[in-house]
Amino acid sequence: MTSTDARIDRLERQVEALLAKVEEQAATIKVQAAEITELKRRLGEDSSNSNKPPSTDPPAARAERPDAGPSGRRRGGQPGHKGHRRELLPLSQVTAREDCFPPTCRACEAPLPKTRDATPLVRQVIDVPEIKPAVTQYDCHHIQCMCGVTTCGAPPLGTPPGLLGPRVLALCGLVVADCNVSRRKVRELLHHLLGIRVSLGALSESEQTTNDAVAPAVDEARLHALGERVKHVDATSWSCAGAYRCLWTMATAAVTVFFIATDGTRATLETWITKARGVLVTDRGTQFGFWAMARRQICWAHLLRKFASFATRSGDAGKIGDYLLLWTRVMFHSWHRVRDGTMTRRAFREQAGRLREVIERLLEQGTATPGIAGSCADILEHRAAMWRFVDDVGVEPTNNHAEREIRGFVLWRKTSYGSRSERGDAFAANLKSVVHTCRKQGRPVLPYLTAAIQASLRGKAAPSLIVNR
Repeated sequence: MTSTDARIDRLERQVEALLAKVEEQAATIKVQAAEITELKRRLGEDSSNSNKPPSTDPPAARAERPDAGPSGRRRGGQPGHKGHRRELLPLSQVTAREDCFPPTCRACEAPLPKTRDATPLVRQVIDVPEIKPAVTQYDCHHIQCMCGVTTCGAPPLGTPPGLLGPRVLALCGLVVADCNVSRRKVRELLHHLLGIRVSLGALSESEQTTNDAVAPAVDEARLHALGERVKHVDATSWSCAGAYRCLWTMATAAVTVFFIATDGTRATLETWITKARGVLVTDRGTQFGFWAMARRQICWAHLLRKFASFATRSGDAGKIGDYLLLWTRVMFHSWHRVRDGTMTRRAFREQAGRLREVIERLLEQGTATPGIAGSCADILEHRAAMWRFVDDVGVEPTNNHAEREIRGFVLWRKTSYGSRSERGDAFAANLKSVVHTCRKQGRPVLPYLTAAIQASLRGKAAPSLIVNR
């Protein structure tokens, strides 16, 4: 072999090696390009196109919300808005009245007689009297019998085991569960407002009395909710001594109940939702598989965010996402007209039938489109639960009811970082159930909690949380 042939052979091997390296680099670039595209898509996620809460949105995304910028309207009530004004309290609630007569004429300053006006200008000022706690001391005497045995007297039935009485216990429970105030702040409030000094340990232990009082009523409300025709169920995370917990809520038109579980699995959920009856409004979580698909309603707000995430992709996936967004918004617009009374349900059913054909056909196309194929297939597996609201009066297309109910618990979690024990979990779930149910029914919470604690201390059942009982 000549030197020229050797050189050519060497160069050919180098070219083959370089071509192999180029192919390897091209494959690496392709993989990295896909990863970059996916990372950019994830960076573009916010509350409008994913399950992220609005609080996680960056400032730029918040500025782009439809309600973020100035609308050109003045602050306050808009034209056509029903006005609200403070109504005078009835005379039965007025504790003192005082006549105010003008001393002199405002024109000539002549003295004026104290003559009652048939239609005086009425002003009511509300104040609270000086708060002084009522302290009852029980002197439990020891008396020795003729047989030589000494017996000690006991406080009467209904006396709480600790320092705090029923009304103070109810007030503490209300402040913690409804106002999301920490135990330390409650301790300060008791000291500064009522002059009651109590340790954090005693305050925490007293919560057991409140929890025991309302627990049976909350469980009765849970059974009542299970028997309702429509119920909304949702979940979020919770923390117990730093360990993960799952917080569940079940909301109906009359009651709202909460449950803190060790996890969010189907097996655990079935221990709380013990009856598969009525229509269940949820997301597409697999833990709801024990409920018949034909008696479920999938939340369209979740689907709307999922379609928005499709629209952020490039190529056919993005086009399908755009169309799904368009027709879903058309559906929501018509549904809002049904609720407002500007569109009949019959006309909505006809339109929804056409929308269903279009949306499901787009989802079927998506099952063959890379990037969204799995999500589209999963959504189509729930097609029997997507359109229940169209024909079933009383069923909403979204799970907003449950999400609104759970929002207060989320705020509590953010300020308290969860609980520290299973006893704290039970107290949080039961007290929040009482607060939300009473608010929903227009019942004052403090009198209910007081009555429940008083009944429990006397060995009786707490008042029912179910209306018309």
